Amino acid sequence: MDMKNRIRLELRNRSPAEVLELILDNCRSADGDLEGLTSDFCELEYLSLVNVGLASLARVPSLPRLRKLDLSYNNLSASLDKLAEKCPNLTHLNLSGNKIKELTHLETLQNLKNLRSLELLNCDVTAVAGYRDGVFRLLPHVTYLDGFDCDDNEASNSDDDDESEEGAGLPGGYHDEEEEHKDEEEAEVGHEGWSFHTRPGREFLSREDEDDEEGSSPSVEEAASTQGQKRKRSEDDENED
Repeated sequence: MDMKNRIRLELRNRSPAEVLELILDNCRSADGDLEGLTSDFCELEYLSLVNVGLASLARVPSLPRLRKLDLSYNNLSASLDKLAEKCPNLTHLNLSGNKIKELTHLETLQNLKNLRSLELLNCDVTAVAGYRDGVFRLLPHVTYLDGFDCDDNEASNSDDDDESEEGAGLPGGYHDEEEEHKDEEEAEVGHEGWSFHTRPGREFLSREDEDDEEGSSPSVEEAASTQGQKRKRSEDDENED
């Protein structure tokens, strides 16, 4: 699918300014033109452009709020100087699988002062002697390179300042259906198996007590029938006397 149509589908009747995340992986535009991707996406925080045939970032629009950018498996080499100008607040950048061969190709990333995580897996530069130490020296503000810090400690969710605590940050009015069903079930069965679905005259019986009662006690109809039979026999006896 071409990029313009993919963007139209991703919008889902929203305006570009309402979109926070945009995934355009494997879409192609003629001559690297990111057709449909404009500076109107002014609130965009996450953009994925994996394998879209990019050889240059010249046509990337200005995205001042963008924090995470995935440019993996494109044809980028030394043309990274536009990133700081167009996406100045990047914290995570994935350049894996591009044609980055020298550490000097990364020098322009020094201008991304908020960059904390950089990925360069499957780039030729990873074969350069002293690659990891060289990147950390060149970019001292970067904490994680290819998922590990300078002491080879793996990045975790708690290290990612974009990750919130579980359940936090849900949009207003959001309802978790699973939790909703759970609440309904808990409302039906209370403490220690007591049922709060009651019938007239049989309130708050436990399941076991209810079973015992049904097995040992006659129903209201049975009791009424028995009482009627006793009354009839009594009347018959009086008539015989």
